[in-house]
Amino acid sequence: MASELSGAAVLHQTRRDQVVDACRVYNASSRKRRVLTPGDLKHLVVDEDHELIYCYVPKVACTNWKRVMMVLTGRGKYSDPMEIPSNEAHVPSNLKTLNQYSIAEINHRLKNYLKFLFVREPFERLVSAYRNKFTLKYNSSFHKRFGTRIVRRYRKNATQDALLNGADVKFKEFAEYLVDPATQRDGPLNEHWQTVYQLCHPCHIHYDLVGKYETLEEDANYVLKLVGVGDSLHFPSYAKSTRTTDAMTAQFFSNISTQQQIQLYQLYKLDFLMFNYSTPSYLRLD
Repeated sequence: MASELSGAAVLHQTRRDQVVDACRVYNASSRKRRVLTPGDLKHLVVDEDHELIYCYVPKVACTNWKRVMMVLTGRGKYSDPMEIPSNEAHVPSNLKTLNQYSIAEINHRLKNYLKFLFVREPFERLVSAYRNKFTLKYNSSFHKRFGTRIVRRYRKNATQDALLNGADVKFKEFAEYLVDPATQRDGPLNEHWQTVYQLCHPCHIHYDLVGKYETLEEDANYVLKLVGVGDSLHFPSYAKSTRTTDAMTAQFFSNISTQQQIQLYQLYKLDFLMFNYSTPSYLRLD
């Protein structure tokens, strides 16, 4: 047990160092120095009973983590995370986020609570978001909100149906939308494809633990062990047959131009560097 934990401690120290180094390089090269405002903290879920803060990143097991946070903050209301319906986990009022506190309370919690987030290979996460929001019938709100705009802007000779419903956005069109400077001017990206850097601010907030989707269960159970609930609460193990893989991601990326690949890499570059994901071998970056 002890050696297992110390091995994990070394691993997590390495991950923290990686973030710090990437931030140092980025800060040295960037002219923009931002100070965080409470509005930047909407993704940080707070558990006061266990003094825990979780920054949720959509498409990185965030539904299951929100379920676990509901168990942790529920004071006995729930015992099994999987008894909580997924839509229930995403109801904002079911969890408290850091932006709801006063500045003094925010600073106290950032200083004293255990802070963690979970990350995933950036392009795999992006393809996962695309598949989930643009290729499934039940996501008509996304089709309407983003699909119609994407079709209008990037599809020549679009049919009336496509302009009205936006239900058949191609990955190529989605990529075009992401790298278009007009999109950046429209305001922050939607949380499902926003960078981890922008959602969780890891250069401003010093996370104690960076968990990875690739080692989800062991990293998650390590967090639960550290807050002292490891015996009573286990992270839901799930093998989703539909989950987006590296091979699938490579397939989607083969459908876009070299220029789009390079631009997307630029957009997500900090996430690659901070969390030690190597440049995908399928990219044509020459």
